[in-house]
Amino acid sequence: MPTPSPARMHDVTVVSNEPIADGVYALVINAPKLAQTIKPGQFVNIAVPGNAMSLLRIPLSYASADAEAGTVEIWYAVVGDGTERLSQMKPGAKTDLLGPGGNGWTIPEGCRRALLVAGGIGVPPVLCLARELAARGIPYTVCIGAASKGCLVGEAEFEAAGAPVISVATDDGSYGYHGFCTAAAEQVLELEGGEFDYVAACGPEPMMAKVAAAAAKAGVPCEVSLERMMSCGFGACSTCAVETTNGMKGACMCGPVFDASKVVVW
Repeated sequence: MPTPSPARMHDVTVVSNEPIADGVYALVINAPKLAQTIKPGQFVNIAVPGNAMSLLRIPLSYASADAEAGTVEIWYAVVGDGTERLSQMKPGAKTDLLGPGGNGWTIPEGCRRALLVAGGIGVPPVLCLARELAARGIPYTVCIGAASKGCLVGEAEFEAAGAPVISVATDDGSYGYHGFCTAAAEQVLELEGGEFDYVAACGPEPMMAKVAAAAAKAGVPCEVSLERMMSCGFGACSTCAVETTNGMKGACMCGPVFDASKVVVW
């Protein structure tokens, strides 16, 4: 029998919902029980009112949770009707969500140093992991990237969490290195692979595939957070299947974080 989903229904209220970059918003919700239970790498499936024809919830990762204040902060990109409607929700608006969903990051026992790689809206789950590493006293190095300076998120938050952001890359060269953050990650692993015990990545799948290949070449365990359309969020619909060396696995139950060496198709 599959392990039951940890996700539960939560009624939530919008505390704030503001743009933090071009097309990227930070949504803060009041959800006391969720704030106490959600772990780095897990996700929520949120209902967005405003369109009776749209029946599916939107799966989103989170950037931070404050158990004392009872709030959860979610960063998301406006990419379609659902997230456009989400961006229009004002403080005081109410909805519900299913969460926390899935399995998050697994920091190896005895980890001495980690390399974190995040691209675009893949930053939030990696940022949560950075804060967890800092809380455990594990040093880490960060490579982040975005399409342009206006789209970049997370640099200040990573630095506030105690990490030197060794590389910031933009596709168009408007800020930092002109290119992809994978280039810096590959160079770090080639030169200092023996210094790392763990690599974690989230972002576009081609980016994660390159990071996973570089980690494998350096002999460093790597985890990736995969994006899929998690229609139900608790393993009933099979729309978020990921092909692995152990067969097809649902991202909403077995992921969204996977051992990169076991992912067959990116």
